[in-house]
Amino acid sequence: MPRILFAEDDDSLRGFLARALERAGHEVEACADGEEAAEHIDRDWDLLLTDIVMPGMDGIELARLAAERHPGLRIMFITGFAAVALKAEETAPPGARVLAKPVHLRELVVEVERMLAA
Repeated sequence: MPRILFAEDDDSLRGFLARALERAGHEVEACADGEEAAEHIDRDWDLLLTDIVMPGMDGIELARLAAERHPGLRIMFITGFAAVALKAEETAPPGARVLAKPVHLRELVVEVERMLAA
């Protein structure tokens, strides 16, 4: 079962997306922010899925930490801000994918599957 570390500061969205990913057959550790996710970063993950804009440690910082500690870890960002998405694509670890909010559940699951298959 693929293991996903998921960081999203919006409680309802975090729960909604985590449940969708679990129903699709993934094990998900859902965290309320980047700092909480960083506490779990040294476990064995297949994918880091993170919002970009969060209080404290943002998704870009979290992704850099994850890539530094686990080269080759697949990373996917979700964000509701177009300008932030463009910056993320420029500064994110190589191979990271950016999805824009609002994200349809089917699209998220398909993109996660695509990332895990790569």
